[in-house]
Amino acid sequence: MGIKVGIIGCGSITKLRHAPEYRDNPYVDEIVFFDRNLQRATELANQFGGSVAQSAEELLADPAVEAISDCSSNEFHHIFSANALLSGKHVLCEKPISLSVEQANKIIEAQKESGKKLMVDHNQRFTRAHQKAKEIIKNEELGKVLTFRTTFGHSGPEQWGVNKSNSTWFFKKERSGLGVAGDLGIHKIDLIHYLLDDEIEQVSAFQGALDKVNEKGEPIEVCDNIVCSLKTKKGRLGTAAFSWTYYGEEDNSTVIYCEQGILKIYHSDKYQIEIMNKNGENVFFELEKIQTNENQTNSGVIDAFIDCIRLDQDPLVTGGDALSSLKVILGIMEAAEKGCVTTI
Repeated sequence: MGIKVGIIGCGSITKLRHAPEYRDNPYVDEIVFFDRNLQRATELANQFGGSVAQSAEELLADPAVEAISDCSSNEFHHIFSANALLSGKHVLCEKPISLSVEQANKIIEAQKESGKKLMVDHNQRFTRAHQKAKEIIKNEELGKVLTFRTTFGHSGPEQWGVNKSNSTWFFKKERSGLGVAGDLGIHKIDLIHYLLDDEIEQVSAFQGALDKVNEKGEPIEVCDNIVCSLKTKKGRLGTAAFSWTYYGEEDNSTVIYCEQGILKIYHSDKYQIEIMNKNGENVFFELEKIQTNENQTNSGVIDAFIDCIRLDQDPLVTGGDALSSLKVILGIMEAAEKGCVTTI
């Protein structure tokens, strides 16, 4: 018998990532959709051959549902994910795990109490280029890491969101909470922790709502750009830029500067990894193109989540990993608001 899964929240992330990847997974039998907007849930159930739950309570009370994807907006994660775990379901929670440390701890406590799997969708860990880069760094093929820079920017969530307008919840302070830092930045913070096997412990930052406006034509309530300086526990120094105003093309690149050369990831269209050795030798890896809003490929996240349930494995991204990244993002926001250096 295959696994029956439920999805809470039927926005773009469900339509473009979770639902098609569950449908294509050989171990998943059935998908049940729930959204406060019943029509959205019904449309996706029709599109992907699933069924509809009338309420979250009904979905979580169904003993046949083994796993839940929490694709609700940020401010609801601590409610739906915690309740799903306590209802005996395995949970894949969208990022950020929540908007505060207190809310994240509620989910992590629920996971401990239930003994079920909790995985958070920091999907950059799953790309072949990032996994290969981690191996190169771990083996010290270029010596020790000294500094790094990373960026993640595109033209904004209003292009991607389900309603394709600047009334998107991403622009609302009480719902998105962290603006571009919580949407894109948290991916790269998690990636740096993963690649370097290290944690960021000090940050400074500048932020602004430079260009985006809401449905009334007023500047949005959250940042659309943020730039940061970062220092890790092991003493590496780095910079990061996150933006909703990279008009023209997406940038999802990371550059790691080591003792013996430079490692560039997703810097070139042709080669996903470029190694520039100090001695002048260059090595190029052609792996796979990274997912962009225009290029939706299988993220590997759903398959990994189903495998960790099926094979009783630890998730590649735990609640603890997600909490570490959230703490850094909250520190970055504090540093930007107060104009200070924040220790995480």
